[in-house]
Amino acid sequence: MTPRTKIAAFMVALAAVIALGATALLGIEPARAAEAAAAASDLPPGVLQWGFLAAALATGMSSLAAGYAVAMVGSAAIGALAEKPELLGRVLILVGLAEGIAIYGLIISILILNRLV
Repeated sequence: MTPRTKIAAFMVALAAVIALGATALLGIEPARAAEAAAAASDLPPGVLQWGFLAAALATGMSSLAAGYAVAMVGSAAIGALAEKPELLGRVLILVGLAEGIAIYGLIISILILNRLV
């Protein structure tokens, strides 16, 4: 196995472990969170569960998308910097824009949670 293949296999295994852990938490924690929030809120429990799920999905999916975008932009940026080092400022802006996707998802989930509680 080449070192690159080993790293790819490790990353896939790590992603699988994280996905299994997140799936387990999504099965257990929304029920507990809904019970705790139902005591402090006038909304029906079903609305709270869907709201918590929406907030989790907004953050999770935007973080995955940001990771993918940074990977694509970052690899292209390294190639561009190898040929023209004076492009550093422009490349940093592009990578920062790709990271902004995760921040937008976090803002949306905060807005959803503020509306629920």
